[in-house]
Amino acid sequence: MLVQQKETTLAYRCPACGATVFSLVGIFALSGDMLKLRCSCGESETVITYTREKKIRLTVPCITCPKPHHFTLGQTNFFAREKDVFRLPCPYTGIDACFIGPREAVLEAIDRSNEELVRLIEEAGMKDLSLIRGEKDEDALKSENPLLEDVVCYMLKELEEEEAIHCRCEKAKGDYVYRLHHGKVTISCQKCGAMATLPMYGVTAADRFLELTSLELD
Repeated sequence: MLVQQKETTLAYRCPACGATVFSLVGIFALSGDMLKLRCSCGESETVITYTREKKIRLTVPCITCPKPHHFTLGQTNFFAREKDVFRLPCPYTGIDACFIGPREAVLEAIDRSNEELVRLIEEAGMKDLSLIRGEKDEDALKSENPLLEDVVCYMLKELEEEEAIHCRCEKAKGDYVYRLHHGKVTISCQKCGAMATLPMYGVTAADRFLELTSLELD
């Protein structure tokens, strides 16, 4: 008896070169537990992991965030898309990071998403995504408030000592770093990749940051 393999098309945007990376993914290809879809520029990749619970875990690069995002899907959402497209958006900006479904439908969804992205950049008065990703203005943010970095360092140290920072590291302590960018601070764990982004422009935002009693990274 001939068994038809479950398969779908997955696509993501490379944050390094801007290209859209496509790949046909089959259930048999995941039998080795992990599959990596790498951009031809070599600067980004989507990692697909098949869990013991028969779930599919995705680690997807994001064009607007410095760290990739993590998603977990059931096989139905991943493979059973006959006509429509399953989108995985950035949890902070809402911009689609990953597209899953039939190839033609994925191509159409990416075209529409690209139009929305161009409109977003134009409305924000930006020439490219570097400001959204926070790659150009860290020094400017620090110069406007030279005590900001001290505030962040102090609070992270306090929360770490109190074991009040929670990430996906279950058995080991996380390794936490931060980055100031575009009026925000992004705190992430270098071990598991979990992260959180908080506003940091102005005295009010800094005061709220100092009032934190715990910090959840996801």
